[in-house]
Amino acid sequence: MLTDGKAGDELQCLAVAEALGLAPEVRRVAPRAPFTWLMPYGPIDPREAPRRRESPVAPPYPDLLIASGRRAIAYVRHVKRASGGRTFTVILKDPRTGTGDFIWVSAHDRLRGPNVLATLTPPHRISAARLAAARMDPPPVLAALPPPRAAVLVGGSSRHHRFTAEDISRFTAELSCLAESGVALMATTSRRTPVALRDAIKALIARSGGYLWDGTGDNPYVALLALADSIVVTADSTNMLGEAAATGAPILVFEPSGGHRKIKALLEGLTRAGAVRTFHGRLEGGAYAPLDSTPIIAEAIATAFAAHRARLNTPPRG
Repeated sequence: MLTDGKAGDELQCLAVAEALGLAPEVRRVAPRAPFTWLMPYGPIDPREAPRRRESPVAPPYPDLLIASGRRAIAYVRHVKRASGGRTFTVILKDPRTGTGDFIWVSAHDRLRGPNVLATLTPPHRISAARLAAARMDPPPVLAALPPPRAAVLVGGSSRHHRFTAEDISRFTAELSCLAESGVALMATTSRRTPVALRDAIKALIARSGGYLWDGTGDNPYVALLALADSIVVTADSTNMLGEAAATGAPILVFEPSGGHRKIKALLEGLTRAGAVRTFHGRLEGGAYAPLDSTPIIAEAIATAFAAHRARLNTPPRG
């Protein structure tokens, strides 16, 4: 598994590897300037060349390489060449270079081709089995909360979204209305959550008697999703939206300032599927068939990989 270290990219690669029944070796690339400026086209940073100690692309080369991230693409091409074509390369997200024996993209991306699979939601690690296990043995602090329960997944500012003071005030006011209606809030924030928003969520949970994970102990994220009757999600993360959709619980979306056409397209697709409504401080929507693309992606990769291996083992004609 090869990435440029971004948490979201690594999560997707791990999800696919796990769905394939693999325990991947994780390698990360970190090209310096000016090489990083040239990515995804390359060349790779000589400091990370295979002859160098601790190179991320040192042999032996794997039979299957799963990769994501713009800075990783040139390294994937190197592995493909150096392995004599034996390594089957899987790229998650558009590599923009034609690299990849198999490419997964979101349905809202434009890339299409015979080796491209497009799905509505991205791959993630929230499997039906993990959700079922969490429902069977939930953390006592969450099981003690009376239904209805709402998981509150709070992201943060990104390249395309930002939480202004007005956004923070509006979001916490709507969450307050939800709590006052008798809904138990089970919240978690991210590393990108602005301090002002995190503090406001913490104060709200303290007043309402809900739950906020403080970052200590085991992360209850899967349990929050498993026990939720509804899920409130901020619209800055396609991964969080995809994970929420795997539960079948109604998703209520809060959109901070900014936006991006890809997230808009994902929200439109989830809305058509009956999964998403805009958050207005109250429970809305009903159950729908869980939307999980991860096993579909893994099955397609397994089929393509098997065909690749068969071709390698077929003697040449003539």
